[in-house]
Amino acid sequence: MSANQSFDPEALTGRILVVDDEPMNRQLMKELLTSFGHEVVCADGALQALALLDDSCDLVLLDVVMPGMDGLSLAREIRKRSDVGDIPLVMVTSLTSRQCRLEAVEAGANDFIAKPIDVMELRIRVRSMLRMKQAQDGVKQYQAHLEDMVRIKTRALTYTVENLTLARRSMCQAHRETIRCLAVAAEYRDANVAGHIMRMSKYAALIAENLGLSDEDVTLILEASPMHDIGKIGIADSILLKPGKLTPGEWNAMKEHSLIGANILDSASSTLIQTGSLIAMTHHEKWDGSGYPRGISGRHIPLFGRICAVADVFDALTTARPYKKTLPMEEALSIMNMVRGKHFDPKVFDAFVMKPEKVARIYRQHHSPAQRTVH
Repeated sequence: MSANQSFDPEALTGRILVVDDEPMNRQLMKELLTSFGHEVVCADGALQALALLDDSCDLVLLDVVMPGMDGLSLAREIRKRSDVGDIPLVMVTSLTSRQCRLEAVEAGANDFIAKPIDVMELRIRVRSMLRMKQAQDGVKQYQAHLEDMVRIKTRALTYTVENLTLARRSMCQAHRETIRCLAVAAEYRDANVAGHIMRMSKYAALIAENLGLSDEDVTLILEASPMHDIGKIGIADSILLKPGKLTPGEWNAMKEHSLIGANILDSASSTLIQTGSLIAMTHHEKWDGSGYPRGISGRHIPLFGRICAVADVFDALTTARPYKKTLPMEEALSIMNMVRGKHFDPKVFDAFVMKPEKVARIYRQHHSPAQRTVH
């Protein structure tokens, strides 16, 4: 039942290491466990047990009172190992005092079996521990799969960004190529957000212009803001494309996209990519400090992050998703106004609504006729 073995949920069989210095006890335990269908490996003490124990084992049954290193010390040594540190440990002991059991739990024991051995108790407790091991292995396999996906996709994206940077001497050409590649990377995962980065970047540039930023900064936020959600390339499809409400665990995983995106882009040397990293990290922060990933507030949030927060939320509200309908512009702005000074920097929000006709123009130009709710 180890991570690299197939597991039979009906038979609940596994590979069990029995540690006991008494030959008769080892033989008895081996015969009982073998009769249950398990594969059994025996060790006559702690040193042999540590030598035999590897990730093919699913459970360790260990005696407490042994010469040399006793069962409690052995449990502590097992818990220190990175390869088998989470393996279920069951103490087989005649010591039944409360203090002895507390010491065993502190040493890392998951359960106890009293001597003399009761066959039914042994069967039930072993089965329970193997179920726990099965669950642990499933979680580790899933985590390893997600980590592999993130590593592969991060390497591919980093390689693409580096190649674009090296291949283009002209900054303008580098900007255009970077945006094109990152836009494809961001949108191919989810057809429901097609066009989002184009609209969001134009809303952000409009805000920057209304705030009186320089032409250079307006252009920079226009070209860097499309990278705000690039970290979603590292989020599992089961979470990213889920049509319903996310569970708390799924939501925590989804929030990781800010850090993933910032980390992907942070290694680049160009001002454009560095700005994209900054926006990826901060566009979900809130003026009152209740945002993520760092929970910073007010002017501690970089201005480009505050600008993109307004642009991103507005486009999300005015764009249909599988789990929500499109809101008219007026209703979306009304909702956002209610959290002005909480979610949004008041001055940034006011700059966005300063010229509603330009907002409406961007909305109409970059939504298909079927998506529009304003006329």
